[in-house]
Amino acid sequence: MEHQPILLKEVVDALAIKPEGIYVDCTFGRGGHSQAILKQLTTGRLIVLDQDHQAIEAAYRLQKTSNQVIVVQTNFKHLKSVLKELNIQEVDGILMDLGVSSPQFDDPSRGFSYRFDAELDMRMDQTQSLSAKEVVNSYKFENLVRIFRLYGEEAYAKQIARKIEAYRQQKSIETTLELVSIIKSALPSAVLSKKGHPAKQVFQALRIEVNAELEVLESTLEDAIHCLKADGRLAVITFHSLEDRKVKQAFMAHSKVHIPAHLPLIDLPQAAYSLLNSKAIIPNENEIEENSRARSAKLRVLRKN
Repeated sequence: MEHQPILLKEVVDALAIKPEGIYVDCTFGRGGHSQAILKQLTTGRLIVLDQDHQAIEAAYRLQKTSNQVIVVQTNFKHLKSVLKELNIQEVDGILMDLGVSSPQFDDPSRGFSYRFDAELDMRMDQTQSLSAKEVVNSYKFENLVRIFRLYGEEAYAKQIARKIEAYRQQKSIETTLELVSIIKSALPSAVLSKKGHPAKQVFQALRIEVNAELEVLESTLEDAIHCLKADGRLAVITFHSLEDRKVKQAFMAHSKVHIPAHLPLIDLPQAAYSLLNSKAIIPNENEIEENSRARSAKLRVLRKN
């Protein structure tokens, strides 16, 4: 499947791109959002980050077409230090698209998908040591239950963890379809007959654990918020409730004024940030029809006042 950037028009509109502005795409992926931002720049700059080597190869191809593009191969948790190295204090807009790009899912060798038989991997940064194979073969029962429940919201976390524990006493779990078979063996027939893949939540949980996605998101949100200029925008696209909850909580915390009880209710201070939308922006039916992976996407945008 050709990679399709999610909520493309909505992202560009939300960022309110200034032709001379400085923008950061924290998750270049295959560059759909970056290309749209770049088209609106005249003297501005676009800084693109990604830890995935295939994404960076695509980013370098874009860089060859424009001297306004700066490419940095790194996890977006290093956003602050990247800007410091470039001698940039504040930026006009930041985009974080938290989805795994279609080429990553569709490349069997990356081990993200339960649809292909491949070595269990799921590393965004392929230079790191921790992989999904290490998690399922070395984590204790209690830790497996914890991540399946916390990161996958999997109702049958205990049963699946028990099956994994029993299986790996005979041999190590090496491949994605091997794990899928173990998951299926732990689930009742009523669950297996439901719509949707039975391994989806466990695979999500493993991906989040391997890449420390929620911890990284939390710290990077704070850094990104504090890197905005006045009228700067931070746009974040999430794909599951755990991510969306963290983004919503962070944005709400920064867009509220905390007023001590003794202050009179006159001349109240204004919040330093404001929400551009009270509710998350979601894809329309046409986009979902063209790209089923857009179905769970939510866009939230914070503006610095």
